[in-house]
Parts: sequence; structure tokens; C-alpha cells
Amino acid sequence: MSRDMSQRYLVKVEDAKHFVKESMMAVGEKASHAQGLADVLILADQRGHYSHGLNRLEKYVLEQTKGQAIAENEPFIERETVSTALVNGNNAMGCVVGNYAMGIAIAKAKETGVGWVAANNSNHYGIAGMYSLQATEQGLIGFSFTNTSPFLVPTRSKERFFGTNPITCAAPSANPEDPFVLDMATTAVAQGKVEVARRTEKDVPIGWGTDASGASSTNAGEILDSGGLQPLGGPENTSGYKGSGLAMMVEVLCGILAGASYAKNVRTWTETDGFANLGQCFIALDPEVFAPGFKDRLSDLMKSYRDLQPADGENEVLVAGDPERKAMEKVEENGGILYHPNFITYLDDLAEKCGVEKIRRTLHD
Repeated sequence: MSRDMSQRYLVKVEDAKHFVKESMMAVGEKASHAQGLADVLILADQRGHYSHGLNRLEKYVLEQTKGQAIAENEPFIERETVSTALVNGNNAMGCVVGNYAMGIAIAKAKETGVGWVAANNSNHYGIAGMYSLQATEQGLIGFSFTNTSPFLVPTRSKERFFGTNPITCAAPSANPEDPFVLDMATTAVAQGKVEVARRTEKDVPIGWGTDASGASSTNAGEILDSGGLQPLGGPENTSGYKGSGLAMMVEVLCGILAGASYAKNVRTWTETDGFANLGQCFIALDPEVFAPGFKDRLSDLMKSYRDLQPADGENEVLVAGDPERKAMEKVEENGGILYHPNFITYLDDLAEKCGVEKIRRTLHD
């Protein structure tokens, strides 16, 4: 009997985090590190970014079982000044490196007004917004960037060269519950969104990816297996070259600045040998060392933006971070996160591989 693909399963946030933590500990990760991964993965799902939540868990399990991320390792500072630091991630999980490096940036910003940290020997760290948001919780402006496995096919090319190379900036407003949060890939979409499309058996829009020849494709499997992602903007005639340029800018701040692997030299997700040696960048900035009243002016800016007259057929104008805020409100309203049946099947298979209990869930009405 075939399942109703319109059904969804509800998973409580605490149960989702428990499943991540138990799965990672089952393959040898420290409890504290496993908790850090649980926090960043489930935050992604809470914010509506299913591409970077539980969808990614198997990748982290494989990193551990293949020895690509080392459970007992901790990141450390290689060199520093009063406002900068170079961190060696020591091949720990990316979230461990990210939390450590952003913590240093925040501490330096509180002391000097700005903290700028570059990290090498890191791994995939989840949603970049996790780290910029840590700065806003301290009243600071936060930035974070990372390079990733090559998947972007630059304008006029048919070869993968850069990763999705995300950019994130978060800034505190007068309302602590309403920060500005920009978190975006420099590809048209994150690779995980195409993975979700394949898992849920859907095509993707034109402009997301290419086939092996470099031509636009809507077939998720084709994009993942033989093509690649298009840069932000899509094809050249819709300004995809700007996305390619932004991806290179991130690479300069990450792989190049940190002395890490860069561009197509970064290990792919599917490789089972060697370390990723990702480069990452974390910046914290204290707005109070500049003109006074930053939070109030930002709140006014965001209100003015939201108050713009919507285009015909639209209900509201959204500030960066609004869709994620709405997604989190929906999770709160539902009492948990909704997942497609295919996701639950994938998680059940993963639970069996890890030797842990299946994720607790209920069928959503």
C-alpha cells in the first residue's frame, strides 16, 4: 500500500535534538559536540531551512565513521592580535569550530569594538546564521562566511568550481526578538534544497542548476549527479556573474585568508579520504563604537521597509529573516517540526545504521 505523500509527521524540537545527539554519540562523538550539532541542525529546521537540518545528519555521521572529523579534537588559536585570530579547527566538527571561533570574535569585539577570526582545518558547520545570531544575542553585529565542497558552476563554465559559499549578517534592533538576519548562499539556492527536491520527488525551478553541459536543468538528480548549481542570479543574462563574484569574495575571506583549501581543491561530500580543511570567517562588531542609537535606527529602517506598499497579488513586504521568524512561530504553534514521510523513512534507516531508537514522532492531522 502506498503512503499518502500529503501527510506530515510532527516531531517535537527536544525529540529532534535528542535523535541527533544520540546518533552522533553512537558513532563516537563527544556529548558536548553532539549537542552542538543538534542545536545547529534543528535550528535550521525550525527556521524552515530543511536543506540544512536533519537532511544533513547522515553526512555528519559519515564524517565520524570515516575519520574525516575527529571526535576528541578541539580547535585552538594559532596566532592572534587584540582584535584578530587565526584558529586551527583541528579537524573537529564544523559546529565546534564555529562556536569556538565566534566566541573569540565576540570577546574581542567587546574589548576592542571588532573581532575578526579566520579558521582553517574545519568542516561543514551547518547554517551560517547560527554564528551571526550568537553575536546579536550579545548586542553585536555578526557576520559569518564559509567555503564548501565545490558545487557552483560559474558563469560561462560547465565545471563545478566554488561551493555554495554562504554570506550571513545579523544585527540587533530595539526589539531583541526582531534582529535583522540575512543568511544566503551565493548560489541560486543551497545544495540541500536540491537534495530535498530529489528526496521528495520534485523538479526544481529554472535557474537553480545545470546539467553536465552547463545548460539550465530542472531535474534535481541531474543537477546533483552530473551538473551543478548556478550562481545567485542564475544564467548570465539575469546577472549570474554577480553571484559568481560574491562566491569568489567569500573564498578570499575564507579559504585564502585562513590558509585552508579553496575552490575546487576542497574535498567533495562524497569523498571518503582526507580532511575537508574548510576555511571560515567570523566577525563581530560593536555598533556602540560608532554613532549612537544603532538599534533604534535599524528598527525604524525595518519598519519602513515592511510598511512599503505590496505589489499586486502580494500581502506583505518581508525583511531578511522574516520568513524564518514565521517558520519558528509555526513550529511553536504546532508544538513541533513537520517532516515529509520520505524524511522519516530516511531517518529510520539512519537510526538502524547508528543503532539508536527511531525518532519520536506523531502523524500530523
